[in-house]
Amino acid sequence: MQDAELLRYVAVRRLAFHFSDFLMILSRKQTITIQAFQLVDALLVWLAFWVAGELRWVVRDMLGKGNVATEVMTSMNWFLYVCVPFTPLLLEHFGFYGRMRQKTTKSAVGQLLQALIVILLLVGIYAVLAKWMAARRLILGIGLFLVFVLLLVRDRLTTYWLKRRGDDEATKERVMIAGSGGDIDEWLAQLDVEITADWNIVERFDLASREVEEMFSLLKSEGVGRVMFVAKHTEFEKVAQAVEVCELQGVEAWISSSFIRTRIARPVFDVVGTKPMLVLRSTPELSWELMVKSVMDRVGAALLILASSPLWLIAYFGVRVASPGAPVFFSQMRAGRYGKPFRMWKFRTMVPNAEELLQKIKAEHGNGMDGPVFKLDHDPRVFWFGVWLRRGSIDELPQLLNVVLGDMSLVGPRPLPLYEVEAFSEMTHRRRLSVKPGITCEWQVGGRNKITSFEDWVELDLHYIDHWSLWLDFSILLKTIPAVLLGRGAK
Repeated sequence: MQDAELLRYVAVRRLAFHFSDFLMILSRKQTITIQAFQLVDALLVWLAFWVAGELRWVVRDMLGKGNVATEVMTSMNWFLYVCVPFTPLLLEHFGFYGRMRQKTTKSAVGQLLQALIVILLLVGIYAVLAKWMAARRLILGIGLFLVFVLLLVRDRLTTYWLKRRGDDEATKERVMIAGSGGDIDEWLAQLDVEITADWNIVERFDLASREVEEMFSLLKSEGVGRVMFVAKHTEFEKVAQAVEVCELQGVEAWISSSFIRTRIARPVFDVVGTKPMLVLRSTPELSWELMVKSVMDRVGAALLILASSPLWLIAYFGVRVASPGAPVFFSQMRAGRYGKPFRMWKFRTMVPNAEELLQKIKAEHGNGMDGPVFKLDHDPRVFWFGVWLRRGSIDELPQLLNVVLGDMSLVGPRPLPLYEVEAFSEMTHRRRLSVKPGITCEWQVGGRNKITSFEDWVELDLHYIDHWSLWLDFSILLKTIPAVLLGRGAK
């Protein structure tokens, strides 16, 4: 017994070390993706053996062998503690999680069989030492068969989904490659198609022949999320200027050249394929926290829609009565992450021609905020029921749909109309666009009724970006509750 336990321990440790070394040459995004699939596969392994345990009675009855006492069956539960974590590690060892987009069914079957054969051999060694009963062998056989089927189905569905996503240009990351023409071609040729399949390369920017100001305009107009600098033969000062443009807009700069000092962005190392890269990131780093935030956003928004449904009905009929013949909902194109336009929804609180009256209102009443944004106490375009909707922030409820769709987050900088973003006077203002916009933010809970300076507003947003954490989101959500109930700062 002790020999079998020692064998199991040594094997697990060796595979764990191999797995750690393997992760060192993967990008953080790849690492998180692989870990997510391994977690799913571990749960599928557990499910397979649980189902096998439930099916044992049926199979034994069919074979005419009767039932086995429960206490006898529970004595074999030990191997779940080996099979559940051990199977994903073995699959990783045999390359099951590599090149998932191009992997064929034949290679997937081969990798699964290799891993399950090793599992079977290890369990077989223990079975000899422990003198297993037939019932336990029955569960093992059914369980391993179900493991094979479930993992193969999961793998084939994953490959199908990745291929479909690769064909959809809307889901690809918008990337710019910057450097000299020859360096760019050479660098891209060395990358695996598995990596570049998820990219929409919107521009190959030649730093030697083009001005950095042109890059600023392209980042702004193309909604670029990442710039890859391949600057082997490019003047250092030109690269530094281009990196500063990315930094000020909150766009990630991935550099395959020497280290560059920054004022805001945090330099970290990552890899693209096997190519080492220096990443200058001024936004929250990809992590489990960000993934949890994304899940919490969508689940939380869906629950809030259900919980607030009576308010939706009140708002719907109230707007219909107070402003008959006009649409109940108001939509406007707003600037999302990296300035990508999206349609934001609200309950309508203004007269139908409010957009046409904007310039007249500005001329007659001025602006309660300095800078490119427009805010006004007692805006005459707001009808009487709209005032009540705004006081309780009920008009913002349809934005929960934007959160469910992935255009917004529960917490983040407020999305601004496209024409206000175009009027930004400072490049640094665009860095507030480097994260998803939100329904609530530090500005809303911390003094929107007092802050009249757009610079102060931006400062709060950048403070949120630079110090982001799940706890910060949670604390802002908690502060939002009294702010909404008391109507603090609602305009």
